[in-house]
Amino acid sequence: MNPSTLSPAMAAVVLALAPLLTSAQTAPGTATPAPSASSSSPASPGHDMSSMPGHDMSKMPGHDMAAMKDHRHDAPMNSAFGPYPMTREGSGTSWQPDATPMGGLHFTAGEWSAMAHGFVNLVHDRQSGPRGDRKTFTESMAMAMAHRPLGAGTLGVRAMVSLDPTNGRRGYPLLFQTGETADGTTPLVDRQHPHDFFMELATSYSVPLAKDASAFVYIGLPGEPALGPPAFMHRYSGMRNPEAPLTHHWLDSTHITFGVATLGASKGPFQLEASWFNGREPDPQRWNIETRRFDSWSARFSYNPTAELSMQISHGDLKSPEQLEADTRVRRSTASISHHRKTATTEWATTLAYGRNRKSGGHANTTEPGWLLESTVVLHNRHTFFGRAEQVRNSELFEDGDPLHGQAFRIRKLTLGYIFDLAKTGPVTWGLGGLVGLHDTPARLDPVYGSAPRSYMVFLQGRL
Repeated sequence: MNPSTLSPAMAAVVLALAPLLTSAQTAPGTATPAPSASSSSPASPGHDMSSMPGHDMSKMPGHDMAAMKDHRHDAPMNSAFGPYPMTREGSGTSWQPDATPMGGLHFTAGEWSAMAHGFVNLVHDRQSGPRGDRKTFTESMAMAMAHRPLGAGTLGVRAMVSLDPTNGRRGYPLLFQTGETADGTTPLVDRQHPHDFFMELATSYSVPLAKDASAFVYIGLPGEPALGPPAFMHRYSGMRNPEAPLTHHWLDSTHITFGVATLGASKGPFQLEASWFNGREPDPQRWNIETRRFDSWSARFSYNPTAELSMQISHGDLKSPEQLEADTRVRRSTASISHHRKTATTEWATTLAYGRNRKSGGHANTTEPGWLLESTVVLHNRHTFFGRAEQVRNSELFEDGDPLHGQAFRIRKLTLGYIFDLAKTGPVTWGLGGLVGLHDTPARLDPVYGSAPRSYMVFLQGRL
């Protein structure tokens, strides 16, 4: 595929940025912070609370029912991390737009408020070209969160697991994807690694500093450090797309970190946080809990100027992140902006993100940038249209000994997809979907990948 073929399609996706330019002020009726952190409630990124069954708001501790009559707009429940709406919580300690909808199952037990949510995808995947492959597999995630008042603040706990390890150590085919290893000796190339069974086991404690300010500590084994935007399976703009982005290892690959401690503080629309953590990515043993000394750090500044917008910049110094390149150090910088607009019939979320990996040590001395633009539109709570445009500069496509080893290539990809929600079984919504991915690559890669490599997926999706 040549650039002239791909450019018009990519230009169409760029139109998804249009709503970012029309959010100069908060829309009427959007969420405003609740007055105290002691009545906080757990978060679930990117789900709608409006259809959750059996949720009796009168049993929620510390809330006035008159004020909570329309809890999604007038007086939303607080985050476990501070005096702002829980809809602001993304993965780990990251922020997303306050306007992001919430869902899952919500319940209380004494002073505990809890929720659970998740998804499962049954996918048939076909990647074309000489390096392509095909596979039918499942991917899944289940998460439970709970919190309660404790002393002067709020105690929170989280657990998140995935059955991805059942797919085998080599994960699923995905052209031009790199990162981690399947067996501890060879890198995974043109495949997406499976996530670990334990994706998050974390606890947090926050204390109010003022009416609109708080401080918190977050500890996870595993957990997510303060680096990058919310992880791709938690961003509303990309969470219904079953295909991992090529920019995963430029933006959010640290979302499963076996050992992290984060200290942060927020005031109104601002949050500043710093993490100390184990910089090594998970090993090929996907069912265990790993331990390793803390050797890396990161810092992130987040800003939500309106209920529809969320921005962040972050930087991390990752020591020896890859098992196969133990002497390599990666300094990662990211910046992102996310937008969420809701109307009577539509949920529309868009994320624009940039990441840069500066590698040094060992045999590496490169700076590799990556861009992502993704958008999801849900119409009438039944039709989902999604798209993702990416560009990365990747030097990991060829193993040691290959003439092209270590050379960086610019890879562009455009993914477009659709999901039709078929039915509901209890709280679970089932949808049938498909996607196609188009690649734009240098001509030098044609003998290896073919002149027009494609990605195809059809899938059945269940969402709680």
